[in-house]
Amino acid sequence: MRHIFQPSWKKITVLGSSLAAIMMLSACSKQPDTTTLNIGYQKYGLLPIIKARGDLDKALKEKGVTVKWVEFPAGPQLLEGLNVGSVSFGEAGEAPPIFAQAANSNLVYIANQPAAPKAEALIVPQDSAIKTVQDLKGKRVVLNKGSNVHYLLLKVLEANNLKLEDIDVVYLPPADARAAFEKGAVDAWVIWDPFFAAAEQQLGAQVLATGENLVSNHQFYLADRKFAEQHPEILKIVVNELNTTTQWVSQHQVDAAKLLEKPTGLALDVLNTSISRMGFGVKPISNDVAKEQQFVADAFYQQKLIPNKINIQAAILAN
Repeated sequence: MRHIFQPSWKKITVLGSSLAAIMMLSACSKQPDTTTLNIGYQKYGLLPIIKARGDLDKALKEKGVTVKWVEFPAGPQLLEGLNVGSVSFGEAGEAPPIFAQAANSNLVYIANQPAAPKAEALIVPQDSAIKTVQDLKGKRVVLNKGSNVHYLLLKVLEANNLKLEDIDVVYLPPADARAAFEKGAVDAWVIWDPFFAAAEQQLGAQVLATGENLVSNHQFYLADRKFAEQHPEILKIVVNELNTTTQWVSQHQVDAAKLLEKPTGLALDVLNTSISRMGFGVKPISNDVAKEQQFVADAFYQQKLIPNKINIQAAILAN
């Protein structure tokens, strides 16, 4: 009698499952999962230098991460982009994240550059009769409302026994403020680099006070909270590249300035001066830096620039 082969359905099922698993693994190896990191940046600063050099893009590509760069005109707009999800990471000074957090933003602080107090100043025109901060009584002082230099002005006045009520404050963005400063429509200007360096070199502006011994003027790197919680390894690579790049910039300031010439439209000498006043080295947020940022937030609340008191520590992820 011929024996008819009876297949074992159990074996076929196991074999089929194994083949399916192999096919699945093969498909995964051919089409790896990728993550996109949208980085918000401005024309001046460390991020446009990193963008121009391309090292971060290469480092993240090796990890299956695609980088997309999104330009913003200033910190507040960048953080609005972070809040609505158009970017997951970006850079801003001390003030914008405070206003964003006060508006219930989903941002978290990731890292910061060291203090750069000489990168912002209170300046007067070259031929001004104003020689001291005390001479500002009753004078018109222009600045960008709610910016880093707003805090600088508060500290400068405090150090010289003056109050905001002792001067006539005019609120204008940098471009309009410079126009008013040049025309003599205001008596003094509180401004940051690279606008500060440009006013010094192009207009002969005189410095009444910098932030030295008064403020820290940190530059912060911030992320969307959900992205930061889900991708800490990506942000670690980003912070490492930021730190590496600042070390390169500190040793190659002219080369770094050349990378910023085209995007900013500023002269090389202006950029060299600005870069020389940067804080070099990027590190995760320390308790001391968080406390300093809290001082700025409290000062803005006291001046009624933000509607409610905020807790900076609440926007810092626990290690």
